[in-house]
Amino acid sequence: MIEAVAAVIGRNNVTISGRDDGPVMMFAHGFGCDQAMWRKLRPYFADDYRLVLFDHVGAGHSDISAYDWEKYGSLNGYASDLLEICAALELEDVILVGHSVSTMIAVSAAVQDPNRFSHLVLLAPSPRHTDDPYDGYVGGFSREDIEGLLASLDSNYFAWAAALAPMVMGNPQEPDLAEDLRASFCRTDPTIARHFAGVTFFSDTRPELRKVRTSCLILQCSDDRLAPPEVGAYLHKNLEHSTLVQLQATGHCPHLSAPEETARAILQYLDTRS
Repeated sequence: MIEAVAAVIGRNNVTISGRDDGPVMMFAHGFGCDQAMWRKLRPYFADDYRLVLFDHVGAGHSDISAYDWEKYGSLNGYASDLLEICAALELEDVILVGHSVSTMIAVSAAVQDPNRFSHLVLLAPSPRHTDDPYDGYVGGFSREDIEGLLASLDSNYFAWAAALAPMVMGNPQEPDLAEDLRASFCRTDPTIARHFAGVTFFSDTRPELRKVRTSCLILQCSDDRLAPPEVGAYLHKNLEHSTLVQLQATGHCPHLSAPEETARAILQYLDTRS
C-alpha cells in the first residue's frame, strides 16, 4: 500500500503545502505548463487551505517513463491519474482548480467520481476548441486552424512555442509573462507535447457537461484567443450547477497575469457556498 501511494506521488510529482487541516484545494495545470505556473495564485490560499499540486505525466518533474501513448490519447487518462492521486492521499471534498485543458479533465473526473469533489473552479475553460457548424457551437477555431497550428508544431517545436506563447498569454505590455510561458513550453518533451496538443485541441467534452453534478465556477477571461465569450456562455448553459464570472483579466492565463483578481473571484465564490 505504501509503495502504491509512493508510486502515484512520484509519477505525478505531487507536492502538498498550506494548512495541514484546511479544506483541500487541488490545482491542475494546462497544456505546456507544470505546477510552477500556480506560484502567483498559491499565496492567496496557503493560510486557509491544504494545497495539493501535481504535474501531468510528461510535464514538469513527473515521471516521463510512465507516459503511455494509448492511455494519454484521451483526457480520460489524465482524469484517471487525478482520481488516483485523490485516492492515494485519501482526499475528500476537494476543491479542484483546473486551467485550460485541465478544466475538462476536471469535468471528466467529476463525472467518474462525483462524490470526490465539492467544487470545480474552471479557469479559462473550453469543452471544444473547434467550431461545430452542425449545431452552431463556437469554439474559436476551425479544424483547418488547428491542423495548421499542429503542422507548425511538427515543423519546429521551439519556434512554434515562441510564436504561440504571446498569443496564449496576451498582455503584450508584460512581455515577461509570454517569455515565462514560452520557457514552460520548452521544458516539455516535444514529442509528448505534440501528442498532448492533438488531444487538447481536438477533444470534445460537450457530451459530459450535463452529467456533472458538482458545483462549478466558470472564470471567463476577456479577450481570450483560446476561449471566446461564447464558450463561457455555452458552459454556463450546460453545467447545471454553475456560476459564470467574467474577469477583467485578458489573455488565457489570469493566474499569472491577474492573480489577485482571480483569487478574489474564487474566494468570493467559495464564501457564498460555505
